[in-house]
Amino acid sequence: MILFETFGLFIVFTLVGVPLVYGLLIATAGMIWWHDLGHPLTSVFLSYIGGVESFVLIAVPLFMLAGEILSRGGVGMRIVTFATKLLGFLPGGLGISTVTSCLIFGGVSGSAIADTAAIGSVMTPAMVRKGYSPAFAGALMSTAGTLAIVMPPSIPMLVYAFVSGASVRDLFLAGVVPAVVFAIGLSIDCVRYGKRTGCDNGETRATGREVWVAFLAAAPALLMPVIILGGIWSGYFTPTEAAAVAAAYGLFVSMVIYRDLKFRDLPALLLKSFTTSAVVMVVIGATSCLAWLITVEQVPVQIADLVTHYATSPWTFLLLVNLAMLTLGCFIEPVPAIILAAPLLVPLATAFKIDPVHLGLIMTCNLAIGLYTPPVGGTLMVGARLAGVGMGAVVRAMIPMMMISVSILLVVTYIPAISMALVHAVR
Repeated sequence: MILFETFGLFIVFTLVGVPLVYGLLIATAGMIWWHDLGHPLTSVFLSYIGGVESFVLIAVPLFMLAGEILSRGGVGMRIVTFATKLLGFLPGGLGISTVTSCLIFGGVSGSAIADTAAIGSVMTPAMVRKGYSPAFAGALMSTAGTLAIVMPPSIPMLVYAFVSGASVRDLFLAGVVPAVVFAIGLSIDCVRYGKRTGCDNGETRATGREVWVAFLAAAPALLMPVIILGGIWSGYFTPTEAAAVAAAYGLFVSMVIYRDLKFRDLPALLLKSFTTSAVVMVVIGATSCLAWLITVEQVPVQIADLVTHYATSPWTFLLLVNLAMLTLGCFIEPVPAIILAAPLLVPLATAFKIDPVHLGLIMTCNLAIGLYTPPVGGTLMVGARLAGVGMGAVVRAMIPMMMISVSILLVVTYIPAISMALVHAVR
């Protein structure tokens, strides 16, 4: 089957270090040439252009700009201070504060890498000074940072909405409760670690005034997710307009309220954010080429026949989805993985009467776990670098967290109410 041959070729390219874009394009052109499919290269070019020209995708660089603005300013530090004052008295309190900070900042940035880097640069040294092992600190940052793509505004969810036609508003609402559940699971592991090692039995509880002062300092940043979700949910602006509002509000908060950014900082900040966005868009275009080839060669029909042969119920179908997405997430970043997989899985989910919004949430959670799973894990690399230890040590320390995350993934998968309750409440 051409699908397995194409993915096999692409994975070989990935393992030998070929850049992702070139791997996708070579795999596409290689399959056309190897099987003499007769598709002109013009079709590949047009599918590339068509993959990146959607108006909805304008939101991607704008949300990235908003996240970059707030991560460069003092927003991360203020969120950390608020979380520490609020939860630092618990056993494993510093770890719990780290998870909470990642959850909150994820509601601002929408990017797992930005979340891991912004919060990790503050909390990793603090955890090591407190007595946490560097490996555990790196593991916690690698896992907690991925809350950013489950918590709205999530860039992978935005791309899934573009590919599948699902409602961005519903997807964002569906991510709120699962993100909190994942954060609670990681916090429980922090309590376990703090008690077992004795490195963090909790600090003195902050006074109500100290918590209030920390909250007021972080309030302008905490208001951003409310503005984005509230504006989309109420219909005041579209997801693309919400991204523009987020970027403008981020500039206002960082330059006027906090005054952490100056006008002279803007050129470098804009250059970095749009360079990152350009990389993402180039990957989206290359992934669209491969998705086009898979579609015109009737691979979805073949996949449907294969799945219906083995998956005789929604339960088994969702199990296959989890296995496939966990495997795919080990090798491919969330955005290209969604562009490749969503066109194949959405029609099948519809046949099994599974809500496309629920499917999108499941796919996103799987790919979040893939971000800290070897060999390619993006947040895993960032967390290991921040902690100054090898990836092997971080992975060993991460095993309990990964077990918790996979358990929560299964609960979210088979109890749709966890993700869909908010969605049904506002539909």
